[in-house]
Amino acid sequence: MSDENDLWKSSPSQWLNLGSFLLALAMAAVIIAGAIFFGIPAAFFALVIPLGHALWRYLTVRCYVFELTTQRLRISTGVINHHIDEIELYRVKDILVMRPWWMRLTGLSSLSLETSDRTLPKLIIPAMRDGFGLREKLRRQVEAERDRKRVREMDFDGSGDPEFV
Repeated sequence: MSDENDLWKSSPSQWLNLGSFLLALAMAAVIIAGAIFFGIPAAFFALVIPLGHALWRYLTVRCYVFELTTQRLRISTGVINHHIDEIELYRVKDILVMRPWWMRLTGLSSLSLETSDRTLPKLIIPAMRDGFGLREKLRRQVEAERDRKRVREMDFDGSGDPEFV
């Protein structure tokens, strides 16, 4: 049995919730304006809806945790019901860094992992700080784990062409 050490742990940025937060703020403003304009103080109780929605979205992203160890990538999700999935690092085939314009403005990146894992053949790690550093850390660890396990990744296209390796 080998030692497994934690290398990195993080949650996506709350920038993912910007649209939901703005919508909740707009709904709260409409409720407050309506309560004041129509003189219905009981309408303030409706503020529970946008505030509850914003809180739920915050907790959903906050409870979405990625943890990189020396042997695997662990993904934890769920606010009430907790779900944990893992990808053995030697199963990672390709890593793509995505930086749309809004992520470039905020210094964030998303990583897309293509794996040979049956339950998670494609994994998106959204809105992380220092995406390029994370990609390099992940790439180095994937290679180290493949060397340790003496595993080699081979792709077949299924066409029967003997020249494809």
